[in-house]
Amino acid sequence: MDINPKQVLDQNILNKPSDIEGFVTAAYARMCEMGSLDSSPYMYWWSGSMRSDDCYKGGGGVADAVGSFGNISLFTYVNPNTGALDGTWYNSYQVIQRCNTAIQRMANFTEEELPNKNSFMGEMLFIRSFTLYRLKKLWKYVPYIDENVVGMSDAFEAVPNRELDKGNDLYLWQRILDDFKKAEELLPLDQMDKGRVSRNAATAMVARTILNMAYEQDDRHQVININKELLAEALPYIDKIIDQEGGRVGLESDFGNNFLVEYDNATKESIWELQFALDNNFHTAGRFNRAEGLNHPWMWPETQPGNFVFKCCDFNHASYTLTNAFKTDENGLPRFEDYNEDDYGQYIKNSDGSYNLDIVNSGAKPYFDKYTWDPRFSHTIVAPGQPWKYDPDLLFHSTATRDPITYSFLKPIKDMPHPDCGCIAYDGWQFNSMNKKMIRYDDVLLWKAEILIQLDREMEALPYINQIRTRAANSLVRLTQADGSYTMNYHIATYQPGINCNWTKDFAWKALMWENRLEFACEGHRFFDLQRWGLLEKTMNEYFAIERTRFDWFNDARFTAGRDEYFPISQPQMNYSKGNYTQNPGY
Repeated sequence: MDINPKQVLDQNILNKPSDIEGFVTAAYARMCEMGSLDSSPYMYWWSGSMRSDDCYKGGGGVADAVGSFGNISLFTYVNPNTGALDGTWYNSYQVIQRCNTAIQRMANFTEEELPNKNSFMGEMLFIRSFTLYRLKKLWKYVPYIDENVVGMSDAFEAVPNRELDKGNDLYLWQRILDDFKKAEELLPLDQMDKGRVSRNAATAMVARTILNMAYEQDDRHQVININKELLAEALPYIDKIIDQEGGRVGLESDFGNNFLVEYDNATKESIWELQFALDNNFHTAGRFNRAEGLNHPWMWPETQPGNFVFKCCDFNHASYTLTNAFKTDENGLPRFEDYNEDDYGQYIKNSDGSYNLDIVNSGAKPYFDKYTWDPRFSHTIVAPGQPWKYDPDLLFHSTATRDPITYSFLKPIKDMPHPDCGCIAYDGWQFNSMNKKMIRYDDVLLWKAEILIQLDREMEALPYINQIRTRAANSLVRLTQADGSYTMNYHIATYQPGINCNWTKDFAWKALMWENRLEFACEGHRFFDLQRWGLLEKTMNEYFAIERTRFDWFNDARFTAGRDEYFPISQPQMNYSKGNYTQNPGY
């Protein structure tokens, strides 16, 4: 994994068995070397959080439009020329082509000649399929390009994104699923090198792909059927992983372990993570996480006059709607019905509407002390006056917010490091080298709960949801202030049928959706969960209605069903395809 790939080479050289690992490494490397701030298919903040009711764009106002993110967050003005789309598509197919090149090269050798052939093949099938999975969630119909597509650019451009004779998108799901299944057969349970894909990652993606397939859509992207037979097919794959709990996999004792650089490659909860580093200097982009380079705080903290640890660019702010979702009631359960009736902004203003920075920087006590909270709030979001990244001596400050009038002060913190982490870089943009955990065990538990509820087995789902909530309740040790008191009033309980809830199927489904939201808030899951469930139009337009009473830049926001569930294919890609691509509806 330490081999430094240089460039794509001619087919007639580097054909020895000892050369194959270099081709495999090149595919891994391309996943992590996205040189642009807006073109990684693997970093979901703008495609999954900002495009949902989780997050605001942030940055320097509505006109600060890197990647056309402002338009993407409002949906109304998204079109085939929207900035971030072309680079994301292009970079994805670069990764896919590196996988295919490696597969083509290793096909020439036997297992005796190439002892790691099965693992290498499984790794490449996994990365290719994972990338296609991501593309499919973004665009629905994309070209399936495997190792059998060879030649120059004309050969690739001739592959259609949609095979119209197939009727719907299930054929594409099936190809992705088949490749994940092949990868699962080939991969070992354990890898010697950190960061290499293992069998559990492939098993998880088999289950995740089946889960998505089961929510069948029509041509206008509306969910028209939930295929229970398919859902049942996912359960044995999920159980393969759950059966290893206490061994290879398990929940971390503290939720916060998932979001600290010192736990990179060091938890049983992480099933697969992308590898970043500061010390791979062979590439101009390093191995930093450049794709989230816009999201660090603005000019804070100041270590000496004029010297700041974080300098750029304060994109990505938690929405008031998401913040409110962490409120709990007297029973320690979510406030399902009345959670969004007020907001943080109402409690931090003077009579003239300006911000009272004394209230802001003292932790907005009038708001936060009014309610009890799910502890996952403080692992997910930080407000001025609260500890940054579990450090009671480092309080987040209003000056770290670039444009509070437009986006307020609430900062997602999961993917942010502590200033002393030794993992921060700045070259005009701000980066860090924390790994990105792409699949976690809490994902797997909630997939099982979701499937069981859909199969009318909601009582069987209850322990899995409660397992997640119990871990959240036990994740308090880091959530303290300098005097040892808790940062907020935390109160969370498990669901106890007949005591604090009536555990019907409808209630269980509501609880499951809420649990998904809180567990993975600001991690880019939210849009794609709503997409799978067929709830985007209702959820997003209700969100826009309440948020435009808080910020006038929401006035133009509108989600159009049958269009906005997926991105348009970028105009450059439509041009390159010479008529072989079918544009998504509404564009």
